[in-house]
Amino acid sequence: MKKQITWMAALALLASIVQPGIASALPNKAGNGSAFDKKITERFDSDRSMEHISYLSENIGPRVAGTKEELDAAEYIRQKLQHYGYETKTEEFGIADRLEGELTTSYNDEELAIRVATGSASTQGENVIGAIVDSGIGLPGNFPEAVEGNIALIERGDMSFWEKTKNAMNAGAAGIIIYDNTEGLVPITPSLGDNEASIPVVAITMEDGQKLKEEMASEEVRATLNITEISDQQSQNVIAVKEPKGKPTNDNDIVYVTAHYDSVPYSPGASDNASGTSVALELARILQPFPTDKEIRFVFFGAEEIGLVGSQQYVSGLSTQDVENSLAAFNMDMVGTGWDQATALYVNVMDGAPNAVWQAVEAAGERLGNDSLKLYERGASDHVSFYEAGIDAANFILRDPETASLEPWYHTPLDTIDKISQERIQTNGELIGAAVYDTVRQDVPWSKSKNKPDSNTNDYLLNEDPAPIQ
Repeated sequence: MKKQITWMAALALLASIVQPGIASALPNKAGNGSAFDKKITERFDSDRSMEHISYLSENIGPRVAGTKEELDAAEYIRQKLQHYGYETKTEEFGIADRLEGELTTSYNDEELAIRVATGSASTQGENVIGAIVDSGIGLPGNFPEAVEGNIALIERGDMSFWEKTKNAMNAGAAGIIIYDNTEGLVPITPSLGDNEASIPVVAITMEDGQKLKEEMASEEVRATLNITEISDQQSQNVIAVKEPKGKPTNDNDIVYVTAHYDSVPYSPGASDNASGTSVALELARILQPFPTDKEIRFVFFGAEEIGLVGSQQYVSGLSTQDVENSLAAFNMDMVGTGWDQATALYVNVMDGAPNAVWQAVEAAGERLGNDSLKLYERGASDHVSFYEAGIDAANFILRDPETASLEPWYHTPLDTIDKISQERIQTNGELIGAAVYDTVRQDVPWSKSKNKPDSNTNDYLLNEDPAPIQ
């Protein structure tokens, strides 16, 4: 019987790296916040957020761009937004063709986890079958004669992936397996740059490579390699708009609350990024009935993990007037990890300079007594697309304040809900929500018949709260 891939070895490896313990929160405790902050802090419900994380990461699981699972996640988000009272729009877009592969070895008929190299050839519907031949690090002239017509096993390191690939092709290999030279829970994705191989090229973990070499020392190990090109795939963004609500004003500003909902292969994506998605959904729920001067657009991006494709698609479609009216974009990505060392909430901005998002969240942190914030110069998430259009944007993500490291299970099969801190979801949801609400409620007029200024806070309080939302 075919043995499906397991992750017991990955679990053991992670245990040797870190003993995961769900950390305490980064509490909003030193300050009570303004009365308007309490509209958020008293309503944000992390139980609901955890339900979203559970559904996305456990019921659906890995949500790779273009797959049915990613589409299922989009539909879940759409239904939730409609339940909260929003009209929704789904923006579909094509994504680049990609390669998927399977590698099965004669050693226990085991299917190994692989990543297909960018620039790899497909097998065009036919399997490549052959003996696995140890080919060292892929130096030219050092390939055994037996590699001709078979599959070269090459260790990563000392030269580029393309050089190794070119040398193996020149030696007559029918396929290439590159194994990592450092420990990892999932295979790397080798890049051949702008080059294209004439044979399939895949990568496996160091552990799997070493296991194959041990087995090859005593007997021939054969492999079946199949690489398929997946084309004509689509991803989608899910959008809900909260129009300004209350007395008409001349304020045309737009504020964005965003998160991506896709994940990488093999990863359930509880932290990356069901956590950010869950906070954005909860903010959409509690903000829906509130009067605001500014328009809020809740945008949930697909295909972030393959190059910010969803956010680029969305931002490129904004009108010139929309861009001019865009005040700030709050982008959430990995805001709930329970890793003990991730005690700082990084506010990533492209140029490292304070902008409207930083100013809003810094002020909210001061009001709520939260000193976990760290302004940081970094891209690598959907705030980049807004920045490139000239819109103030920042990405929120938990990191180790000493090293800026992410959690050890980032982009691995171990990114599961048990690694999420509900306390941190609550704390960060309150903090970011307070910053968003403070931004969109500026200069909100009040009804003289029902509302009055609060002399203690100099803010205007709504005497009648919105009806509760289920």
